[in-house]
Amino acid sequence: MSLNKQLLEILVCPQCHGKVYFDEKLSGIICDQCKLLYEVKDDIPVMLVEDAQKLS
Repeated sequence: MSLNKQLLEILVCPQCHGKVYFDEKLSGIICDQCKLLYEVKDDIPVMLVEDAQKLS
């Protein structure tokens, strides 16, 4: 699975408004600053802070 590059260019973390990137191994969008993983369901990013998984 991969996401549209144009979509990734405009997406930001909803918590800190920082840059995010897609991680194929984890199948989600990651914010390194907040240490959050946003799930991608049916090729649609779920960019809700309350639904994000914390990364260690």
